[in-house]
Amino acid sequence: MNAPQAASPDVDAAPANTGGDAAVARIVHGPLASGVARFGLPLVVGMALHTTFNLVDMAMIGQLPNGGAGLAALGICDMVAAVATILSNGVSTATVALIAQRSGAGDEAGVARATRQSLLLVGALSLVFGGLGLFGSELVIRGVMRAQGEVAELASAYLQVLLGGCFSIFFLLQITAILRARGRGTAAAALLVAGNVLNVALNPFLIFGTGAYPDVLAFCAPLGEALGAPRLGVVGAAWATLVGRTVPVLIGAAMLVATGRGPRLGVRALLPEAAELRRLVRIAWPASAQFVLRVSSILVFLAMLGAHYTTPDDASALTAYSICLRLETMALFVGMGWGAAASTYVGVNLGAGQLVRARHAGLWAAGFNAAFMVALTALYLVFSRPIMGFFDDSPAVLAAGDEYLWRVGATYAVLGVGVVLSQAMSGAGATLPSLVLDAAVLLGFTLPLAWLVTGPLGLARPWLWNAIAVGHVVSALAFGVYYLRGRALERAATVPPPAPA
Repeated sequence: MNAPQAASPDVDAAPANTGGDAAVARIVHGPLASGVARFGLPLVVGMALHTTFNLVDMAMIGQLPNGGAGLAALGICDMVAAVATILSNGVSTATVALIAQRSGAGDEAGVARATRQSLLLVGALSLVFGGLGLFGSELVIRGVMRAQGEVAELASAYLQVLLGGCFSIFFLLQITAILRARGRGTAAAALLVAGNVLNVALNPFLIFGTGAYPDVLAFCAPLGEALGAPRLGVVGAAWATLVGRTVPVLIGAAMLVATGRGPRLGVRALLPEAAELRRLVRIAWPASAQFVLRVSSILVFLAMLGAHYTTPDDASALTAYSICLRLETMALFVGMGWGAAASTYVGVNLGAGQLVRARHAGLWAAGFNAAFMVALTALYLVFSRPIMGFFDDSPAVLAAGDEYLWRVGATYAVLGVGVVLSQAMSGAGATLPSLVLDAAVLLGFTLPLAWLVTGPLGLARPWLWNAIAVGHVVSALAFGVYYLRGRALERAATVPPPAPA
């Protein structure tokens, strides 16, 4: 990795005024490699624990008498809620870019303006999607998703709570993004972890209440009876998620106000500023579109797998791929943790006029993530059968999972490089080039290659895995070459700061 040693004075502009903020000053002037590592590690841990807690959440629902229908309902609701979360996450990405660059430039008025307007935009999204969840969940589940029977009943009730209370995840993502952009990665990670811990802690009591507990949760039964909690079943998990997210939102809001980083109360805080909202949307929409593209590509792979490699009597390939996607989520979330560190370091240093340091920060984060991915891949390959067997131990599923992990899993390190560099570019506000690169690779190479090997050529199942793996390599090369050329960061560095409001 062509990055300088941590102590190298890779400064290409006079030190900027960081507004007396010690966290921002460390990002601009502190040792680079160790600084990226210290900032990124808590975020990586937080992301990894988030994935782990989600699996625990699913395991508890699976212990219900109607656990099969509950898991099916959960899968449907997660896909629907993901659409809303993707849009909100785009706003969070834009917020990090604006706040980080203005923090590096010492523009506290600009930071306050971006904070205020981004929270206003997220609030508007919460009202739209919250209203859809409260009053339209039945229509979405039965009319759009075409769910039927008990699955539809459970999904409608679950989605009404989850999407109706979407303000919790929207504002949690937004507040943690603001904290990260201000150099407070540990605080942001702590809020994410606290929310997930609270969610898991509430789950047994809201799901099982005073009723019968599965053996693995029998120790919770006395407290459940003492609390007199109602047995809510699947919808109890939705309430646990809502409460688990809302509490850290309140704590995070208090942190912003206490440190003087939050919006000042008053009528002005509720007034939209058209110019600032346009800046946010201009950066946010490509980030959201990029997530939609990635999710859509996974759905296409699922469709190809179902059409060519499964039968009514043998869905083992589809089951194996679904399990591997959960394992892949862990790899992606670790990459997103290092990517979050990269976006903050790149944005702050660009704002401070430190172009070379900003570019090197992204490379250090990508390098750290590659090292983590090598370790994770080794773990997956050595223990692939026990890990896969935790979910489904049938021989056909284990064989298909082995095929996938030895081909696609072996590319997680390079996949992570692409993820981190994409987020580093987002820290510069270059979300549109990132979207174009992803679209070019997925639509111009990976998906056509997968169609070719599964359709016209009619090759065996491992060739689909090979197509996905090669796509990961091509994606990493595309982002690596574009990032090293430096055009995205150079353009951001030459954009004049916005005029004061």
